[in-house]
Formats: sequence, C-alpha cells, structure tokens
Amino acid sequence: MRPSDLAREHGISTQAIRNYERDGCLPPAERTPTGYRIYTELHAAALRAYLALVPAYGYATAGSVMTAVHADRIGEALTELDRGHAQLLRDRETLAAVREAVGHLTGGAAAGTGLPAVPGPRSVGEVAHRLGVTPATLRAWEAAGILTPARDRTAGHRRYLPADVRDAELAHLLRRGGYLLDHIATVLRQIRTAGGTGELAGALDGWQQRLTTRGLAMLTASARLDDYLGLRTGTPRPA
Repeated sequence: MRPSDLAREHGISTQAIRNYERDGCLPPAERTPTGYRIYTELHAAALRAYLALVPAYGYATAGSVMTAVHADRIGEALTELDRGHAQLLRDRETLAAVREAVGHLTGGAAAGTGLPAVPGPRSVGEVAHRLGVTPATLRAWEAAGILTPARDRTAGHRRYLPADVRDAELAHLLRRGGYLLDHIATVLRQIRTAGGTGELAGALDGWQQRLTTRGLAMLTASARLDDYLGLRTGTPRPA
C-alpha cells in the first residue's frame, strides 16, 4: 500500500500518515530501493485502531497507547485504557449525583444536598486533589464567578465548605463537557438560587449524550485495537 491508499480510507492527508508513523502511532514502514514507503495491512489496522482511539480517549492517550503497543509494553497500553474507563465511570457517577441535586432543587430542598458530603472545610489544595486539577484552575474558576469560597479570617486562606466542593464538582463536570466558563458561572448561579433550572437540565442532557457517545467509541476502539494486536502477534481473532 502507498500512503495515499491509507489516507483515502479515512479522508486524511498523506502527510498525516507520515506524521503518525513518525510519532509512533504506526509501526515503521519498509522502503523501496528508491526510498518510497511500503505500507501493509498491518499499517492499515494500526491506523484504524489509532483513529478509533482518538474520539474515545483523546489524542494524547491514543498516542500513548499506540506507542506503548509498538514498544511491546502491552501492560502500559492497557493501563492507559483503564484510566480512560475510570474517568468515564467517575463522570457517570458525578452526573448521577448532579441529577439528584437538581431533583432536590426543583423539589424545593436546599442546594447542595445532592452530591456526597465532604467533612468540614477543605483547602484549595485538597479540593484540587479531589478533582484532579491544579489550585490555579480553582482560582481561575473563582475569578470567573464560578466558585465563591470563604476566606479564613486570620490567614486569609480559602476554605471550601461542602456546598463549595459541590460547585467545584459541577464546574469540573461541565468544563469537561466543553462548556465555557461564563456559561458554567450562569449554571452555578442558577443552582445557588434554586431557580431557572432549565438551562442546567439542558447542559446535563448534553453531557449525558457525550458520555454515551464516548462509551460507544470506547467499544469500537477496543475492537479495532484487538484486531491490530491480533495481526501483530499472528493470533487469529474470533469472527
């Protein structure tokens, strides 16, 4: 196969094919005596696997998985996939908790009762660790009006109460959903005032669809990667 043969199947450029090989997402191609690359069905399967991994796990993880496979570090590749599945599960659990919170809000209960409670006030570092973000991210969200933590009267440190942690969890969920900071700030204000939850419900429905799409993409990516591993090892896969 030529680079154009692989590129045509996916509607991408031949330069992209060369870039993927350079970055380790495809196995090295052999060359003709005149220097032209020779691709095989193995390369075609690798490309299908990589391009299926991208929408499921993102470019960084897709690249890490493929380069680990090509270095015969299968355990490392599987660990990368496990992290993606763990994040998807966390997103699903957080979304379920948010929906429960919306149920409390629309039922007239106090805001903040839907998410799992956290004991006592937390520092910015503790909340950042809980979410897997940096303290600078939380400070940026505060500057955008998303978070409103209190300050310690003596030292002036930020203190996150359970309701503040809930807001941070919601912000993290919506941010991963691709929503802009000003939109997230609007949603959080709606939750705090327990009014006008239509926009929040729309955001949650959109994120639910994104989770479903990503989960299905993970199934496809697993199948494509399994096909490729079968070709690499010469192990036939069941039809």
